[in-house]
Amino acid sequence: MKSFLRSVVSRRMMGRHSRSMSSNPSIEFTPFKGYKLEELPDNKIETNKEECLKFFREMALYRRFEIMADTLYKQRLIRGFCHLYDGQEAVLTGIEAAIKLTDSLITSYRCHTHQLSRGDTPANAFAELLGRESGCSKGKGGSMHMYYKKNNFFGGNGIVGAQVPLGAGLAFAHKYKKDGGLCVSMYGDGAANQGQVFEAANMAALWKLPCIFVCENNQYGMGTAIDRHAANHDFYTRGHYIPGLWIDGMDVLAVKKGFEFASQWCRDGNGPLFVECQTYRYHGHSMSDPGVSYRTREEVQSVRKGRDCIENMRNLIIEHGWADSAELKAIEKEVRKEIDEAVKAAKAAKELPSDHLTDDIYYQERPSFIRMIDEQTSLHHS
Repeated sequence: MKSFLRSVVSRRMMGRHSRSMSSNPSIEFTPFKGYKLEELPDNKIETNKEECLKFFREMALYRRFEIMADTLYKQRLIRGFCHLYDGQEAVLTGIEAAIKLTDSLITSYRCHTHQLSRGDTPANAFAELLGRESGCSKGKGGSMHMYYKKNNFFGGNGIVGAQVPLGAGLAFAHKYKKDGGLCVSMYGDGAANQGQVFEAANMAALWKLPCIFVCENNQYGMGTAIDRHAANHDFYTRGHYIPGLWIDGMDVLAVKKGFEFASQWCRDGNGPLFVECQTYRYHGHSMSDPGVSYRTREEVQSVRKGRDCIENMRNLIIEHGWADSAELKAIEKEVRKEIDEAVKAAKAAKELPSDHLTDDIYYQERPSFIRMIDEQTSLHHS
């Protein structure tokens, strides 16, 4: 892990964002790495004030949402499993900047921010976490089962790696319909060793499905470091017969450029692509994991200090004179207010009546008998 941190800091110094007073400066970032790709995109991208301020606010919103989810969980207002995304915001933000809402997105149980990126409101997302009827699953799914059909977000999946073959299926649907769409199927480095990942990859390669398999490598599969759980932790090479791309997942501009390449690869009919976004999570694996039994507090702080995606974007904006520190703090204050109001609205929302808890077991149909733990508690419907 220490060697990883040293290498990233070294790459960051080599690929430091270049200064320019142009309104659309060309920014350099850590170079991509490729597997079975004849050409790689270069490590430069043009950006502007509006885009960078948008990215800053978006990542700040995701960060604040997750910090508030942490607070609500500790207050016992959120129950069950809860996995937070803080630290990894640049990955999702960069992906969404490069694909379309008509493309499909599916991910693991670390899915709160994806619900927001696909268009749902913070109030509705908090409502689901708090078990309220206005949530996307009427409060019955909770943290791991976010879903937003309107803009093609298919979860939120509680089983490790289960979303990967589902993502291949979504890609198949796009190809079958000939709608020009693709699927981004996201999973963590811990799920990368699941057999179903390779089964899905085989089918995607055979049928040349427009699927981007995205490994968010946050360095730990639950509490196990990558060099202890993966014989090959160059995850972008693990598609075997499928080309791969490595991206610095702590840099939103690098992620955007990488996924512009990846999405065009799929839209051009080249089949699937494996992408590794090297990133880092600040919280433990879930809220039951303090996150410091297998890594030190100093390690976490070193990433916060040297690689944090929001702080790096803050520095870039200030360096180019697009906003000063006070203006960026005002944006963060506005975000905090938005999140506070969303929590207030979610708390005020109604809980689903208990007699509706078994709705939706079947589509638009309520079965006449629902078996519970014994005959006395089983439900009979006329």
